[in-house]
Amino acid sequence: MRRMLLKSGVCGSAAVLALVTSPIAAKAATLEPRIDLKVLVVDDGGPATGAITAELDSAGTPYTRVNLADSGRPQINAAFLSDTVSGRPRAKYQAVVLPNDNPFGAGSAEMTALATFEQTFGIRQADAYTYARPEVGLNYAQSPGYIGSLDGATAQVTSTGKAGPFGYLDGNVPFEDNAPDVSESYGYLAVPLAQQQAGATFTSYVDAPIPGSSARGSLVGEYAHDGRRELVVNFVYNQYQEQYRLLTRGIVEWLTQGIHLGADRNYFAVHIDDVFLGDDRWNTSLNCTPGDVDCAPGEGATPDPIRMTPADAQYAKQWSAGHGLTLDMVFNGGGSEDYKAEHGGADPAATQLIADKNAYRWVNHTYQHPFLGCVQDVSVVPWKCSTDASGKVKWVSQADITSQITQNRTWAGGKGLALDNTELVTGEHSGMKVLPQQPTDNPNLAPSLNSTGVKWLASDNSRDPQQRQIGSALTAPRFPMNVYYNAGRAAEEVDEYNYIYTSRANGGSGICEGSATTTCLSAPLDPQTGYTSYIVPLESRIALGHALSNDPRPVYMHQSNLAEDRIAYPVLNKILGDYSSLYAANTPLVNLRLKDIGTELKNRAAWAAAVKNNQVTAYRIGNTVTITSPSGTQTSATMPAGTTQQQLLGSTAFGTAYAGQLSGWTTPGLLQASITLQLTTQGTPAAPTATGTGTAKAAAPAPALRVPSGVASPVPAGPGDTVRRKR
Repeated sequence: MRRMLLKSGVCGSAAVLALVTSPIAAKAATLEPRIDLKVLVVDDGGPATGAITAELDSAGTPYTRVNLADSGRPQINAAFLSDTVSGRPRAKYQAVVLPNDNPFGAGSAEMTALATFEQTFGIRQADAYTYARPEVGLNYAQSPGYIGSLDGATAQVTSTGKAGPFGYLDGNVPFEDNAPDVSESYGYLAVPLAQQQAGATFTSYVDAPIPGSSARGSLVGEYAHDGRRELVVNFVYNQYQEQYRLLTRGIVEWLTQGIHLGADRNYFAVHIDDVFLGDDRWNTSLNCTPGDVDCAPGEGATPDPIRMTPADAQYAKQWSAGHGLTLDMVFNGGGSEDYKAEHGGADPAATQLIADKNAYRWVNHTYQHPFLGCVQDVSVVPWKCSTDASGKVKWVSQADITSQITQNRTWAGGKGLALDNTELVTGEHSGMKVLPQQPTDNPNLAPSLNSTGVKWLASDNSRDPQQRQIGSALTAPRFPMNVYYNAGRAAEEVDEYNYIYTSRANGGSGICEGSATTTCLSAPLDPQTGYTSYIVPLESRIALGHALSNDPRPVYMHQSNLAEDRIAYPVLNKILGDYSSLYAANTPLVNLRLKDIGTELKNRAAWAAAVKNNQVTAYRIGNTVTITSPSGTQTSATMPAGTTQQQLLGSTAFGTAYAGQLSGWTTPGLLQASITLQLTTQGTPAAPTATGTGTAKAAAPAPALRVPSGVASPVPAGPGDTVRRKR
């Protein structure tokens, strides 16, 4: 790019031409430009641009959004895009996202200004969704070509894509087909023009077979032309679809040339609650759980607890080692003591788990798993908070909460379990608000957390998704899985699932009827096959979706799911198997413990606030990146391999390796007010000079594109969106 720009003696921007006539402008033209690390997003309100902005938000990458539907929006012209700072030309944006290759209309001055800006500063443009045509370097999608649904198709990353921006993928890019009666993805498959305009090239990064032909059609490719580089995406998507989640990293890294604020990783942690307890079993005749609060008093069934055996414990260790995933054992030591009291003083399952203690991480779940919110009145279903004679809510005391925390710590210490005492998971996330019965936190919870030094408190993401402060602790939300705590066998899981998610006419509870968040099953699942054929694929898809969304929140299951039929493992096996088939070895799942998850969420919130409040300044000049942010704020960035952080004396390593790049949190060094990152010249895009390449050539306006009905909305609501909780 540098050589091409230097060969040109003509500037395509009238504004820059005016500048170079003055001595100041002549001096500026000799300086390497400043490229601000911010993305410009021109948004038409469609799902594709929405998906890209969602990715930028998630990663913490600053951007400016121009809403095309806003009559008061700024006009995109030379002054909007660039200026001069301290005599140095400045590009105000490092990359441009458009809804298509030209959303402005024929003869648009705005598109011409953008094209000139991209030429002048070497800025890349992504077309979020456009259709195949010569204006983007492709043939029309015909002879050979295809236009239509891509549901269920499998695209592939080309060899050039693997060597370039999509090298973190293993190869296949499957397109979802979750609802046969809904069109979920639509696109155009076409081959590059055999005869490109002079100097132009088209390089496909992701392609798929063209039906009825031996040719392959591009779905994502780079069109280099007129001194510009344009990423052409020929299919529509939303932020939740797996095919987009697989490709979004590559889109952003191509767009920003691998140099940007913010970071994206794939996270997966599994918490196993109630270790050492026995979990009450679902009764398939009563459609409730004897021993828990969902069975009305006097219904008569005897509780039949589900509890791990020594063989189950041995299997858990072998599975964890074999899959390279450390499980977080969220334990209640009092459960073991109660078991021993009822079984002659022995607890073989606990003995085995403790013998293998170094295979796991251990998290305090309180000693006996009591409900730590209001004092529950379980004489009615659903339960309610007990009140005193004056009508005030009765609360579990601070002393009782503190005792449950400290007793479990003492028990763990006696068994040699390594704890981090700053972490806590209360039984059923109790103590925190529970709607509708308990709309506020137990006022005794915060003082107890303060006195025991708890800093990270697990919460239920389905009820309390935002991190918040409770006394000394910040919450770390966890995703519940619909592999129920009260099911040890697949048949029990299916029976309960059918009860929750089928209509009354089909023998279910009917709670799915008229629900705004879930839909009913069209028919009950087969008791023998429903678990493996329906529940496992659905639950694994939901969990994998979380993992691919740059979300560090863990999922949680229960020890009962590791017992008897061991119904946890088919779900976990599918999640890990699907992941390994999609991603290269340089992009592993990141498995964090609870306090590190909480810290990540805390850092993200502070960083997002700084970005939103325009308190972050970051730019690149040549191979040097300078970042300034509020004092004490951790800065998130992604840089090419080999990047170092400059200190007053010497340099230190920046970030950690992930997906072929370096990323992580950092702060200024000792006695420094800003962060200076030094890029290596090898593999780093050459910095442009602030000269033009000729008159900018704007694309013809893109025609209206088809967006299928299933694309504009999130993952369809259905079974799996709610969860059964235990006491």
